[in-house]
Amino acid sequence: MTLSDGERDQLERWARCRRSSQALALRCRIVLACAEGLSNKEVAERVGVSLPTVGKWRGRFLESRLDGLPDEPRPGRPATITDRMIEDLLAATLEETPRDATHWSRRLMAERIGISRSSAGRIWRAFNLKPHPEDGFKPSNDPLFADRVHDVVRLHLDPPESAVVLCVDEKSRIQALGRSRPALPMMPGMPERRTHDYVRHGTTSPFAAMNVADGTVIGATHRRHRAAEFVSFLGKIDAEVPDGLDVHVVCDNYGTHKTPSVNAWLKRHPRFHMHFTPTYSSWLNQVGRLFEEITRRMLQRSDHRSVQALERDVREWVRAWNENPPAVQVDQDRRPDPLLPRLIPPVHHRHLDHRIQQRTSNAGH
Repeated sequence: MTLSDGERDQLERWARCRRSSQALALRCRIVLACAEGLSNKEVAERVGVSLPTVGKWRGRFLESRLDGLPDEPRPGRPATITDRMIEDLLAATLEETPRDATHWSRRLMAERIGISRSSAGRIWRAFNLKPHPEDGFKPSNDPLFADRVHDVVRLHLDPPESAVVLCVDEKSRIQALGRSRPALPMMPGMPERRTHDYVRHGTTSPFAAMNVADGTVIGATHRRHRAAEFVSFLGKIDAEVPDGLDVHVVCDNYGTHKTPSVNAWLKRHPRFHMHFTPTYSSWLNQVGRLFEEITRRMLQRSDHRSVQALERDVREWVRAWNENPPAVQVDQDRRPDPLLPRLIPPVHHRHLDHRIQQRTSNAGH
């Protein structure tokens, strides 16, 4: 078997290309081995196929050359969804909206392209597109965004010696809700059921300080969340943290955290050091994860007939949490610098806004 230079180059490209099918790459290796003057048996042993397979593709190449190696058209009904239709569906999904709706559904897209609803859903799944859910975002406008991110992340990655790092926040005004009827218990084939109506019996605001080293929590509840209550909670932290340890407090930019009374208390307690997260970036504060757990595990199905009962359950929940606290997981190999591009530094906000405006203005929204 003799190959031209062009045929040899094409066969070698097909055999090496990652986008080629495994079957086509195998056939190219068979032909290239045959071109070296090897017998069918030697080619079969080298490539790892049977003798009939080598004979088949040797003969196919001698008959049709390169055109004989790809798969022949298979029998059966031709595809009804063309590449053009898929392209139109993707373009409509990303760049258009329906005339009578804010987002696409499978029914609307099926009518728009002329395919079945299930086909529209399969194409969306194949390209990981989900028109129905939505999410929110809020870029930080803090001019000290990068510095504060560095500060908070470094406290987690490399905490100071002889110090404790506490993530502090309050969950303001959770309600003591009493259901109008007792809940109906779960049964086989039926979930637990609760009435939709309730009676409000008042509110309270849990305060929490999570130790990033071991996950333990210092908690308190107050009926209000003013600067006076925040100072009171700082006093409780001061009483529970052993003497001789500095206290680094990570908290958000809520107004009650920066009042003159708070600053005066901090001056009287020099071992306390405040670290503020950037504006609109309270997700950097790990204690938010604690409040999410309280909401999911206790508050969503709560039934409290008084604020005192709610506060008692919150204190008991925190006590149970501290018996086996999950420690905050910190990846020591991650530094804050690689994180910043993904956190959208303020210097890039106007460029990001410009790109978003271009995208949406060209998309027909």
